[in-house]
Amino acid sequence: QEYLVESGGGLVQAGGSLRLSCAASGLIFSRYIMGWFRQASGKEREFVSTISRSGGRTDYADSVKGRFTISRDNAKNTVYLQMNSLKPEDTAVYYCAADQDSPYTGRISSTSNTYEYWGQGTQVTVSS
Repeated sequence: QEYLVESGGGLVQAGGSLRLSCAASGLIFSRYIMGWFRQASGKEREFVSTISRSGGRTDYADSVKGRFTISRDNAKNTVYLQMNSLKPEDTAVYYCAADQDSPYTGRISSTSNTYEYWGQGTQVTVSS
């Protein structure tokens, strides 16, 4: 019953920008820590960014810090990833994920195995 659907991927030149969206259905979105992960062809899935239930805390992989911004709109059941100054090494399938948490913890998670629900991914390709 629970679904996460990513959108917004595509082909962009290096230095360009994309905004990814992840819309959640079938769950109480505000109860979940949200995360973005990515997986390049032949590589393991890696952490990109995470945001707490309220949006008050965020974290980023060092490789994207200063270029990517995660945000969420709980009223719209949607989490976003604004990606600026894209590099070819950002090319990957990007996945959003949801990790249920208790109220008021402010927790964030960069560990993929803590997330219960995953979207199917959206392809981001950055050309040089």
